[in-house]
Amino acid sequence: MDIKLSQTFIAVDDHDKALAFYRDALGLEVRNDVGFEGMRWVTVGAPSQPDVDIVLEPPIGDPNASPADKEAAAELLAKGLLRGVIFGTGDCDATFERIRAAGGEVLQEPVDQPYGVRDCAFRDPSGNMVRFSQPRRQ
Repeated sequence: MDIKLSQTFIAVDDHDKALAFYRDALGLEVRNDVGFEGMRWVTVGAPSQPDVDIVLEPPIGDPNASPADKEAAAELLAKGLLRGVIFGTGDCDATFERIRAAGGEVLQEPVDQPYGVRDCAFRDPSGNMVRFSQPRRQ
């Protein structure tokens, strides 16, 4: 059986702010931008991985969701509890400096982890944790 990742989803509360982070700061390309029933889904991805899409979606993709459900999702999103993503990079320190210079909210500066990677972390404008890791140099 041959399976591989095709799409993953990240909830965002403001697509324009999310694009400023994912497109402008991280350098991902916009592949699709779709509106439906007052909601928006934007697909981005790394140019080096044309077959892997990241969909920036509303916290709740149901226009009929109750106000209580919408509020609960917004609270979880603001706390960074809905999703996270880890990107691989060839140079964690350079990636960190580029994103920090672009205004990224730093959660963790680059550090060697005991599980064999050097990584750093940022919070996107919606509150999601976004990590960048590279195999630790021997």
